[in-house]
Formats: sequence, C-alpha cells, structure tokens
Amino acid sequence: MECAGRGSRGPCVAPATRRCGGCGAVAYCSVSHQLSHWDHHKQECERLEQQMKRVEALNEFPFTFSEEATLEKKRIGVKIEVVETHSCSEVTSNFWHLIRLTGQNEKVGISLASYALVVCSDFIVHAGPASLKSDALSNWKDYFEWRCLPLHSPVALLLHWPLLVYYATQIAFSGKSGVETTKQLFIHYIGPEKELFQLAAFGELCALFPGVRIHVELVGPAIPEKRDGEKIDIDDYAHCQGADCMCRSSSLNKGSAVSSCMSSAVTLRLRKGFYHDRYRDITEDSFPHLVVAPNAGIAAYPSWLPTIELIKEMNIPAVFSDYCEEACHLAARCIHSVTGHPIRIPIQLNPFRQPLVVENSPLFIPCYPNCFLFGI
Repeated sequence: MECAGRGSRGPCVAPATRRCGGCGAVAYCSVSHQLSHWDHHKQECERLEQQMKRVEALNEFPFTFSEEATLEKKRIGVKIEVVETHSCSEVTSNFWHLIRLTGQNEKVGISLASYALVVCSDFIVHAGPASLKSDALSNWKDYFEWRCLPLHSPVALLLHWPLLVYYATQIAFSGKSGVETTKQLFIHYIGPEKELFQLAAFGELCALFPGVRIHVELVGPAIPEKRDGEKIDIDDYAHCQGADCMCRSSSLNKGSAVSSCMSSAVTLRLRKGFYHDRYRDITEDSFPHLVVAPNAGIAAYPSWLPTIELIKEMNIPAVFSDYCEEACHLAARCIHSVTGHPIRIPIQLNPFRQPLVVENSPLFIPCYPNCFLFGI
C-alpha cells in the first residue's frame, strides 16, 4: 500500500500503515503526511467511506475458489501463460495455453489445458449452450449454468472480456427497438492490452449473440506495429473435442440442433494508435453501434480527452469499465467537464467482473478487472 500523502511533505519515513480513521480506504506513513494531505483527502473521505461499505458486495462471487481469490489472508496468485499467436488457426485453437492457480504453501494448485484445446476436463466447457436464449444472463451463475460449467472452473478469469462486451450491449441498448433483431453488430473496443494474448476468448461472442455477425475493432497503442491491420476470423465458440468424453454423447443431438441455428461469427481487427487518431481509417470499414473501453483509467490519461470529445460528436453509446468505484467517479467528473453533460449510464457494479482481486491497489477498497461500469 502506497502512502496517500507521498510527496506532500518530504519523503516517506515508514510503510503506509496509518489508515484514515474516517474512510479507512487510504493509509499514511506518518502523522505529518496525514495532516498535510487532509486538505485534499477531506474532499473524498466521505465518498470513500460509502464505497468501503460496499466491500462485501465487491467480493461476492458464486465460484468455489472465490474465497481464496478475495480474502487477503487466503489470497491466491494466478499465472496465465499463453503463446503469442498470429495466424487465425492458431488463435482459434489456443485460447489458453496454460493457466495455473498457486496458493500459499502450494496448498492450492491447479493446472489445466485450454478451453479450446483437445483436452477435456472438468475445468473447460463441455456441452454447448443449453439453449439459444442468452438475453437473461445477468451474472456469472446464470452464465455458468447456461454454458454447462461447474463453479470450480476458472474460465471467468479470461471470459470476462467477451462478457464485458455482452453486458455492455445489454445496458447500452436497454429498451431500444431494432437492436435485438440486428444481423450485424459493429463494436469499437478501445485500449486492449492483455486481451491481445487471449483473442480467442472473443469466440464466446458467437454463443452469446446467436445468428449475429460481430465485428470488433480493437484499437490502442499497446497493439504491436507488426500486427496493425491484422484481421482474425473466429467462426464458432469453443466445444469439447474429447472424442470419448461422456459430455459428447449427452449433447450431440441437442448440440447439433443448437449449432445449426447459431450461424454467427466474430471478426477481430487490430489497429495500433489512439482511437481519435485512427477513427477515420476505422469508420471507412465500419461505423460502430457501440464503443467499449475496458479498465479505461479516463482520469489518469490525458489522451482520453480528445477521444471523449470524438465519442460525443459520434453520438453513439459508449460503455467504460474500471477497477474500482472511485476511478469511475473521477472519470465521470472528467467526462462532465469535457462534454458538459453527466454520464448517461450510472456507475454500477459489473456482474461479469473478473473474480481475481488486483494486487497493489492504491486504496484498501478491493479492485477487480472490469469491476465497475458506466457510460455515455
């Protein structure tokens, strides 16, 4: 934990162990740093106190491994190793190369082959979706039941990316006619980073949007120069490929009927650069129905200002996520200052946030990737 008053009055003299008695969300290395920081902190203390009261809701997951993932005294580490892929066939066949959960004293240990590889295990998707209907999915438990997954499966550690896109469409187009019947959906996805090594996860959109062709433009400075303009087609969601697995015999009849109705596909295109710089190039191919920006950090990066201005001019829905509620609050203030309007989609907890707490948070409030949502 970093001292909240770092740099306000000389260098820090000790670890930041003095927590604010009001909110309990920040800590200081000394009394002098706490006093010197008060003029700033008093403006946020009450707000942070209210956020700290919602900590239990942040840590609430249906997964059997969630206690180890969220409680500090039992916190586990996660190591995700993937092979960087460049061809379409490699992307669709290597969703996970390896994911390993390792706990303190090696008490927790799981290694598994990928969601889309030929290995069949309890940790991966076996049968296809139980039905074509996915519009009622409102949390991870709904999704896991629909996708025939056990709650000890850690696939949510990566599937929070496509589920963010899915849920963003639900809250952005709620009550709007015509969106439900569209056959093509164009999404501009701003600021991808870790997703670039997990692109096959977006194949799950085929199951989430049956009968719809999904076009996703991934735009951001983290995209390697050599991959600028790369196009990736994913024709289906992941299925169990174990020839002798019991799930195949039980789902062949149902699965074939479902698959025949789900003529959807996902096309991903990578674009290097800031969105406001690449926008004209991108819209030559696709004007978006929706903009999605994961873990945006709007208040932390000045480069967001021209992008927010552009999105306002485009007059289309945009959904942003961030690690904690305070980051969303600061982002909402920035958006208001740029656009002159408050956010349209209020700050809300994302039911499809990744269920692994972010280490080294600047606040005592738990942070999760894609934890909170808001939008314009």
